[in-house]
Amino acid sequence: MDNAVFESLRSALRASPDNRDLALVVLRAALERNHTDELAQLLSELKLDGTQLVEAERRDLGRAYLSIGTPAQAIAWLQGDDSETLLLKARACAQIGDLDQGRTAYRAALAANPALEDRALAAELDSKVIRLDAARQGTRKVAQDANDDTDATEITRLLRPETERVKFADVGGLEAVKKQIHRRIILPFQKPSLFQRFRRKAGGGILLYGPPGCGKTLIARATAGECGAKFFNVAVSDVLDMYIGESERKLHALFEQARRSAPAVLFFDEVEALGGKRQYSRESTSSKLVSQFLSELDGFTQANDNVLVMGATNVPWAVDPAFRRPGRFDRVMFVPPPDRAARESILEALLRERPTAGELPLREIADLTPGFSGADLRDLVESAVDEAIEVSIAGGREVPVTQEHLRTALKAAKSTTNEWLTTARNYARYANEGGQYDEVLEFLDQHGQRR
Repeated sequence: MDNAVFESLRSALRASPDNRDLALVVLRAALERNHTDELAQLLSELKLDGTQLVEAERRDLGRAYLSIGTPAQAIAWLQGDDSETLLLKARACAQIGDLDQGRTAYRAALAANPALEDRALAAELDSKVIRLDAARQGTRKVAQDANDDTDATEITRLLRPETERVKFADVGGLEAVKKQIHRRIILPFQKPSLFQRFRRKAGGGILLYGPPGCGKTLIARATAGECGAKFFNVAVSDVLDMYIGESERKLHALFEQARRSAPAVLFFDEVEALGGKRQYSRESTSSKLVSQFLSELDGFTQANDNVLVMGATNVPWAVDPAFRRPGRFDRVMFVPPPDRAARESILEALLRERPTAGELPLREIADLTPGFSGADLRDLVESAVDEAIEVSIAGGREVPVTQEHLRTALKAAKSTTNEWLTTARNYARYANEGGQYDEVLEFLDQHGQRR
């Protein structure tokens, strides 16, 4: 609903504040618009008698109070037995810390409708959510003495603690990749009871590949956020060790920790460093590490249920083909450079919290940056910000980012994906066994770069 229509309804409601039906229409419109301040003001003006409302209407009021951050008021309206009402009540109870009542409401909602299962909410009600301040205090990397056994404190750690959980809404573009991940990965995590009836287990492996800087790590973090799962970001240095057998032990300890923390997402960046093709390795230790990695993915010693293993690489042709077997990295997804609409969305997100001069020509900049990765666009924005800061210092007053700053930065900006696409084109044309690079060829065809 656009602003003009909404304001007309608001004006009509102010003229007839006792019009119950109109009040409910305006309330639902405000919920759809999802403007917190607007919704809070509307709730302060409404005059509704709860005894005259049906449960669905009271649920809308409860949802509205929950949206503006007043869960106690929401609970007052959420007193029905409908499954959706009970789920909203459970969320409100979790926010005010009434975990017992929240668990009761959540279980009743799930008993009435198993499709409403929410693992993130269940973990919060069961007190399994790690508080951010505690995570920050516990975030550390313990130095390891020479040839010392792998210590649990070295493995049990959180890398890059988030100020907030990353969701797909925070990822610009990549709609096709997000859709596949949601259907094949996230839903089994969110609705395990429903999927269990179809003998479909949550977990598995995903290998993301594409040019550097196009969002592979961000997609992995967002997948963990959508699943409500713990996110373990594993760097190569967390595994590789100079002493024989220690790398394999570290890798095993990481998988064991993820299994104990399930649901969990175990993310390996630069996965080719740990799972490179064995025929090119001159050292038996590298081959043993690959074999250990494959064994952990298979879950020989313990099941990997509710553990999603994600890997990212810029050189998929360097990864050992054994990783592509179903049950390991059985889902291989191409993460391409963002398209025009995605570039505009990324630019808007990058400039959102910065001082800007009115509406900037983001559509024009997006049109002029084909092939730019998300990292390239960030560099462009940072260059424009540097220009604005320099002018601000010279003038002694704050000068916001203008379209001229962006256009100046664009003159020096370059795409860093062209070299990767050239290399990938050769592999896709001459080493495309089993159609594994068909997505790359399709992307090149769409952008006229296949030749």
